[in-house]
Amino acid sequence: MKKIIVSIILIVATIFNVIGQELSPYIKVGETTETMQQTYDKIIAALKDNSFSVLGAYNPSGKSSLKVIAFTRTDLKNTVVKVKDRGALAATFKVGLVKINGKVTITYTNPEYILRAYLMGNYNTYKPIFTKFSSDLKSAFSNIGNDFTPFGGSVAENDLKKYHYKIMMPYFTDPIELNEFSSFDEGLKTIQDNLNAGKGNTKQVYKLVFKSKKIAVFGVGLKSKTDGEAHFLPIIGESHVAAMPYEIILQGNKAMMLHGKYRIALHWPELTMGTFMKIMSTPGNIEDTLEGLCK
Repeated sequence: MKKIIVSIILIVATIFNVIGQELSPYIKVGETTETMQQTYDKIIAALKDNSFSVLGAYNPSGKSSLKVIAFTRTDLKNTVVKVKDRGALAATFKVGLVKINGKVTITYTNPEYILRAYLMGNYNTYKPIFTKFSSDLKSAFSNIGNDFTPFGGSVAENDLKKYHYKIMMPYFTDPIELNEFSSFDEGLKTIQDNLNAGKGNTKQVYKLVFKSKKIAVFGVGLKSKTDGEAHFLPIIGESHVAAMPYEIILQGNKAMMLHGKYRIALHWPELTMGTFMKIMSTPGNIEDTLEGLCK
C-alpha cells in the first residue's frame, strides 16, 4: 500500500510540473485606512528607497478613488529590451490603489505573470534577474502591507507564453501596427507632440526611451468618458486598475500596440464572455485613439 501511495504522489507531482503552477496578474499588498495621498507617498518612498525608478502616476477614469503608479528598475529595463519582439513592454510595472468605503487597497502587477506573457520563451533565459526583481519588490512593500496574495484570476505559467483568451483570439505575437514613419526620430516626435497636445482626449502617464536601440514606450491614459477608461473599467473591474495605462511601443520606425482582445483578457483573465461582450467596442476604440496619436 505504501508503494502505491508513493507512486500516486509521484504521478501527481509529475503532472503538476508538466502543467505548471497557476499565476495571477496581480499581487495584493494589503489594505490601509490612511488617505490616498498618504498611501501614495508611502509607495513612492518605498520604491525610491529600494532603487526603483518612478516613471509617472495618474488617476484612471479621472477618479480620485483610483491611482496608478508606473515604475521600473535599471536591471529590469536593460534586460527586457534585449528581447526584440516588443520586450520593452515588460520594462514597466504598476501599483494600483483603489479606495472603497474609507479603505485603500494596494496591489501591483505580478512580475512573473507579466514577464512570462510578454517575453514568452525568453523568460527562462533571464530568470535569475526577474526573480530578484520580484523578490526585491515584495521586500520594498513589506513595511506597507503583509498580505501579498495573488488575485485577479489565474493562468497556468506554461500557458502564459502562448496566452490567448479563446480560440481565434489574438496572441502577443499579433500586435496592431498603428503607423510607419520615415524614421524613429519622426515617430518619437509625432507621438510626443500629440500627447503633449492631449490629442484624442489622452494623457501621457510615462515614457521610456531606449535611444540607442530606437525603441520607445508610452503609457497612455484614456480620458474619454464615452469610450475610455471611465466606460470600460467599471464594467470589467476597477480592482484591476494596475492594468492601466495602455501602451504604444515604437520600434524602429513602426508604432504598435497589443491587440485589445489580448491585452484586456491577459489582465482580466477571469472575464466571462458575457462581460467581454459588454465592452465589445473597447478594443477598436483604443486602437482608434492610439492610432490618432501616431498621425
